[in-house]
Amino acid sequence: MISNGTIIATSTPPGSGAICIIRISGPESIRLTDLFFKSRSGIKLSKSKPLKLILGDFIVNNETIDEVLISIFKNPNSYTGEDVVEISCHGSSYIKQKIIKSYMDSGAELAQPGEFTLRAYLNKKLDLSQAEAVSDLISSETKSEHSIAMNQIKGGFSNAIELIREKLIEFTSLIELELDFSEEDVKFANRKDLNKLVANLKVKLNSLINSFKYGNVIKDGIPVTIAGRPNSGKSSLINALLNEDKAIVSDIPGTTRDVIEDTLIIDGLKFRFIDTAGLRKTNDKIESLGIKKAKEKIKKAKVLLYLFDRNDITLKEIIKENNDLYHENLLIILIENKIDLIENYGTSQFYKNLGKEINKSSISNFIGLSTFNDNHIENLKNLLIQNFEGLINNDDVIISNERHYNALKKALKSLDDVIESLNNNITGDLLSIDLKESIYQIGLISGKIDIDQDILSSIFSKFCIGK
Repeated sequence: MISNGTIIATSTPPGSGAICIIRISGPESIRLTDLFFKSRSGIKLSKSKPLKLILGDFIVNNETIDEVLISIFKNPNSYTGEDVVEISCHGSSYIKQKIIKSYMDSGAELAQPGEFTLRAYLNKKLDLSQAEAVSDLISSETKSEHSIAMNQIKGGFSNAIELIREKLIEFTSLIELELDFSEEDVKFANRKDLNKLVANLKVKLNSLINSFKYGNVIKDGIPVTIAGRPNSGKSSLINALLNEDKAIVSDIPGTTRDVIEDTLIIDGLKFRFIDTAGLRKTNDKIESLGIKKAKEKIKKAKVLLYLFDRNDITLKEIIKENNDLYHENLLIILIENKIDLIENYGTSQFYKNLGKEINKSSISNFIGLSTFNDNHIENLKNLLIQNFEGLINNDDVIISNERHYNALKKALKSLDDVIESLNNNITGDLLSIDLKESIYQIGLISGKIDIDQDILSSIFSKFCIGK
C-alpha cells in the first residue's frame, strides 16, 4: 500500500562514517523537525526560507544528540514534490538511530526501498523510465553505464518514445472519429498516410530495440572468452588481467574444467573475462563437460581471446579452429603466448607465415605477449579499448532495461499487425485495437497510463532505502 504520510530514512550507506544524511519527506516533515531542531538563529524551520543550510542542535528530551546542518525544500520544489528535510549529522550509528527513532515516535514511518523516488514519480517530478534510471545511476560502475543512465534521467529515452506515442494517439483519434460517423462512410484517416507513418515508427522502435544488445552488454560487461588448447596459458592470462590469482595455474593439461568469470573496468568500459577449459578431444567426462561449457561461452561472447603456444599447435590448426569458432559479431584476437621464450620472435618464419594466413581468416587482431610482462598485458587492454571505445556516444539513446525492451517488442508486434491489417483493408475498429495496444505498451514504459501497484512495487523494491 502506498503511504501518503511522512517518511524517513538515511540516504547514505549503512555503517559508521564521517557524515550521514537523513531524509524526511511528507506533509509533516518540517513540523516534526521543529520539535527537535534548535537553530543558532533561534528561527523555526517553518518560518525559514527554503534552499538554505541551517546550523543548529538536534535535541531529544533536553539531550543534545548532535550538531547538525538542516536543509529544507518546500513542495513542489523538491525531489519528491513534497516538503523535504535533509539532516546532515555525524555518521555514528547511535546518532542515526536516535534521530530516526525520534521522528518515528512522533508519527513518521520508515521509508520503504525506493519510496522517495516512487513519490517523485507519483507527483510527476519524473516519469517511470526516468525513475528507473535513478537506480541505474546509483549502481553505475563505469563511464558508459553512467552515460546511459544520465541520458535517460535527462529525458532522452522518454522524449523518443513519447514522440512515437503522440503520433500513434493522433492517428488513432482520427480512426476513432471515423467509427463515430460510421453510418456516413467518412474517412478522416488517410490509409496511405497511416501506412507510411507506421512504417516510419517501426524503424524508430527497431532502433531502440536493437540498442538493447549494446545497453545490456555495457551494463553486464562486454563478455570476453579466453580459449585455446590446454596449457596455452589461459589461466595465467586471466590472473594477469585481473591482477589476482583467480584461476589455478598448473603444468598439468586439463586443470581448468569449469568456467571462471570476473569483471574488470578498463578506461570506463566494463569487460567480463571468462576463463574456460582447454579445447581438445578427451575421454574424460568431467573435462568434456568443461569443453562443452567453453564452446557455449564462445557462442555468447563478443570477444574471443584465443591463446596458443607455437610448440603445441600448427599454423593450419590455429586458422581452422578460429574459423570454426567464429560467429557473427565475434571479435577474435589471436594471442601468441610465451613469446619471451622465442628467439628472434618478430622476424621468425612462423611469425611471417602467420601474418599472411590471418588476412584470409576470421581473426580480427593478432598480438604476442608474455603473461609475466606487465607492458604486454597493458598492450592487450589497449587493444580491447580500441575496438570498443566507440560503443556509446553521449547523445545515443540506448536502453538497458529488460522491462522497456519487452514492452517495445510488444509495441512493435502491434504495429506489424497494423501494417498487415492495412494491406488487407481491415476495418477501422480492428485497426484501432492494434494501435491502442501499441500506445498502451509504450505508455507502460513511461507510466503515462495507470500502472498496476504490483508493477510499481516490483520496480521500486529494487532501489536502496533512502532513495
